[in-house]
Amino acid sequence: MHADEIDPQAKAAVERQERFSLPHSRWGLKLARLVTRPAMWARNRNPPAVGETVDGTVPGPAGDLDARLYLPDGDGPFPTVAFFHGGGFVLGSVATHDWLCRHLTRESDCAVLSVDYRLAPEHPFPAAVADAYAAVEWAADNPDAIAGTGEVAVAGDSAGGALAAVAALMAAERDGPHIAHQALLYPGVGVEPGQPSVEEHAGIVLDEADLEWFSECYYGDEIHERNPYADPTNAGDVSGVAPATVVTAGFDPLRDGGRAYAEQLVRDGVPTRYENYPDQVHGFMTLRDVDRATEAIADVADDLAGALREG
Repeated sequence: MHADEIDPQAKAAVERQERFSLPHSRWGLKLARLVTRPAMWARNRNPPAVGETVDGTVPGPAGDLDARLYLPDGDGPFPTVAFFHGGGFVLGSVATHDWLCRHLTRESDCAVLSVDYRLAPEHPFPAAVADAYAAVEWAADNPDAIAGTGEVAVAGDSAGGALAAVAALMAAERDGPHIAHQALLYPGVGVEPGQPSVEEHAGIVLDEADLEWFSECYYGDEIHERNPYADPTNAGDVSGVAPATVVTAGFDPLRDGGRAYAEQLVRDGVPTRYENYPDQVHGFMTLRDVDRATEAIADVADDLAGALREG
């Protein structure tokens, strides 16, 4: 499941990031969010060009949610991918995932609607889930507002991958909007202490203390930990969810949880493509200097485009 060595480009990117250790306190969290605020992410950028970007909001259950719409070149309408960023449910924003969303738009020729959601620990579960599902419902119900065809898929990385998976599950169980596909990029689902990926690779990008802290912040109370709308691997039956692409990375502590959910989807009859990148690390699809990142984005984009255009 993992290569002999980490891809040199990914290793170099991780080493550059090691100086920014994750905070495990409220004060440290405020500082981390300041560092990743949009103004700082806009510096020294040469972002991939898309047809147009539109910053705005979408309605959420507790107020408007910041969002950025990426439109491809050409005349619309376009199928829509609702995207949710990673960051352990406590970090991240539309701005931190701008590069990934731009590439996804270019490669898929679909519109990408990147949506912020309420972050923990200020807003523990189910706030992020409620926001994500509300955004998907709104995108499906208001195609004219986003130059959309009405066809919708969901995607996300890490924590956002979990939100995308839960949105697909909720839509299936609640007779909600039709979701053509779900793209789950190294999703934060099914992670358990003692898994080989956690035992062997904690400390590469994410360590066990990070995983524990994210979990404490997100759940707020351990009573929620077995709720399928918090983690879809807890669901007894996922047979009705959208076809899926599940991506994992060989050197990622989250690898085995993502693989387990892909296997669960297959067991329940959901068409699923599972792809493990054995020489990659958690978060590799957001690393701008890693060739395999753009290759992986292109592969996921093909799956999304194919599903959306089939309707």
